[in-house]
Amino acid sequence: MMKEPEVTFELAQEHGIIKEEWEKILKILGRTPTFTELGVFSVMWSEHCSYKNSIAQLKTLPRSGGRLLVDAGEENAGLIDIGDDLAVAFKIESHNHPSAVEPYQGAATGVGGIMRDIFTMGARPIASLNSLRFGSLKDARTRFLFDGVVRGIGDYGNSFGVPTVAGEVYFDESYQGNPLVNAMAVGIVNKKHIASATSKGAGNPIMIVGSSTGRDGIHGATFASEEISEKSEAKRPSVQVGDPFTEKLLLEATLEIIKNDWLIGIQDMGAAGISCSTSEMSEKGNAGMKINLDKVPLREDGMSAYEILLSESQERMLCCVKKGYESNVKEVFEKWDLHCEIIGEVTDEEILDIDYQNKLKAKIQPFDLVLGGGAPVYIREQKEPEYLKETRKFDSKALTEPKDLKETFLKVFSSPNIVSKQWVYHQYDSMVRTNTIVGPGCDSAVILIKGTNKALAMKTDCNSRYVYLNPKEGTKIAVAESARNIVCSGGVPLGVTNCLNFGNPYKPEVYWQFAQAIAGMGEACRHFDTPVTGGNVSFYNESPETAVYPTPVIGMVGLVEDLKHITTSYFKDEGDVIYLLGEDKEEVGGSEYAKVIHNKVAGESPTINLDEEKKLQDTLLNLIRKGLIKSAHDISEGGIVSALAECCIINQEKQLGCEVEIPIKSRKDFSLFSESQSRIIISISKDKILELESELKLSNVKFTKLGVVSGSSLKLKNLFDVNVNELSDIYYNTIPRIMSSEK
Repeated sequence: MMKEPEVTFELAQEHGIIKEEWEKILKILGRTPTFTELGVFSVMWSEHCSYKNSIAQLKTLPRSGGRLLVDAGEENAGLIDIGDDLAVAFKIESHNHPSAVEPYQGAATGVGGIMRDIFTMGARPIASLNSLRFGSLKDARTRFLFDGVVRGIGDYGNSFGVPTVAGEVYFDESYQGNPLVNAMAVGIVNKKHIASATSKGAGNPIMIVGSSTGRDGIHGATFASEEISEKSEAKRPSVQVGDPFTEKLLLEATLEIIKNDWLIGIQDMGAAGISCSTSEMSEKGNAGMKINLDKVPLREDGMSAYEILLSESQERMLCCVKKGYESNVKEVFEKWDLHCEIIGEVTDEEILDIDYQNKLKAKIQPFDLVLGGGAPVYIREQKEPEYLKETRKFDSKALTEPKDLKETFLKVFSSPNIVSKQWVYHQYDSMVRTNTIVGPGCDSAVILIKGTNKALAMKTDCNSRYVYLNPKEGTKIAVAESARNIVCSGGVPLGVTNCLNFGNPYKPEVYWQFAQAIAGMGEACRHFDTPVTGGNVSFYNESPETAVYPTPVIGMVGLVEDLKHITTSYFKDEGDVIYLLGEDKEEVGGSEYAKVIHNKVAGESPTINLDEEKKLQDTLLNLIRKGLIKSAHDISEGGIVSALAECCIINQEKQLGCEVEIPIKSRKDFSLFSESQSRIIISISKDKILELESELKLSNVKFTKLGVVSGSSLKLKNLFDVNVNELSDIYYNTIPRIMSSEK
């Protein structure tokens, strides 16, 4: 057992506590904290747990309304009513810092943590998604991180038995020293079995269930609240180690005790471990707890109270059990071969009382520790970044027009940001549990809601180059494109979860980016009636060289009301007619074309008119429900020509060519590669032309008839054509070739 050091301000500084926070702790306690209390304050007041630099901005988002059953932040995950006495629970979180130093375990435990957030709500997880960002694939360390993260996600999700059905992967030099690993999970719960993360009722027992507690993950929350540097490699002990097979047992046992109504509340032990779950559950129930750490099952000898409280060992839960049902709960966990021990009880006094080895180690009011209580709240200084003065000066017209459009297209289409991520998702089991209707590769994944004629559509999205060039507009686009992808699959957007990945909030330029992104998100979410159900803020995504591009990832879930409305991205039959919905504005600022061909990330991001976007989405959904649409695919990275190529080859079992004429405005390259928003490629049977055009005119949505599904090539009239086989080889084999040849 280690000898506890004397607690001083200098020691507090080593724990990430600043002077004004130290003085606040002294005032709250009326004395100097014990070493254990210092550890608890340091993790609970870290950015990762307290959101002290972000909560003021987050509260401006639409956090209630619509079909929401709980307001944002009230529970472990968002919860939305989907009818038939069912609700969908979903949430996204980051595991960026752990994945940067230990990619396999960092990514794996990210998946495990987000799954626990779902099933502590009483929901059975039905799908996993992710959003990943790495540096250039030309770099050996990037390939190492990419490989480790993908294997970690795949191995955990596959072993746990939940399909990984959708996601996104981007590569850019800004993520070279700091990859982003965001994991999202979706679950279904009967509304009468929804569980809450609360404790109340004096005398009700507090039980720790699941795995034993070790020293792994200690100070993981504070590690996630600082910039990555050369010292980060020494913080491998801050990266937790996951066991998906234990988590599967924990899932079944947890859902069983929730269904039997033996609980007052339950919470996952994620960041800050026992410190977090005890304080947050107590504060929510306006109660206290008396905890005896001697009762906690340990897997290492000589652990101190400090270590037990701060450990982030995985696959653990804290349960507040209804008095009299202790033996029932214990019997269930023993059946699943899991630890289940009473470690304390609820008290009337709103105090968290921690004992260990017959000594009082901590005595703190839970309210003083948590978000919305005594945890500090800061509004940081904002300043528009200097780089924007330079990027805004750039005129896209200064880009030289390429002489060979076909060669240019093939180069753009070969970008790792555009080609298929099949190398990634073939390592994931996307079909386990047999609910997957549309898996990875289309605009969004679609999962059957068993026992109904409904399905859920789900998607993650963010183009961080747009956000870098215009944080507010870029974030609005991320929300709009997520919704567009849901609608292209036949769904109605229901709600949003977000993972906000930014640099150091103490830097005014970074905080300005953050505030602008929040403003854009709020505006867009109100427009689409998709309240923000919760999510995660990840600051300090910086390496010694640079901060990452601001990356507010949007996770969205939508409801497909009838299975016959499910729509996919790819062309279906020869002779079908292809239309473009929406209008090109020749916008190439922040585009894949500008980056790949001209090595420029400059100019203005594309603009978005939210009224036009909403009209487009409502019109498309109406057309789908009327049975007029055979395929729908939104236009994003790589412009209309890349989207058309994808329509030809996404279905590997039946790849079809097309013959189209793309309207050219001022320049051929701009018209082909523009990433203007609010545009969708659809295909219909030729006998539906009159009805379709009539509907579009009534809706006042701009449209262009492009051509027909035909032959075995992508043929652009008067420009060039490319054989479907060549497109397919580029699309499906680019990343595998890089990963196999560069090892």
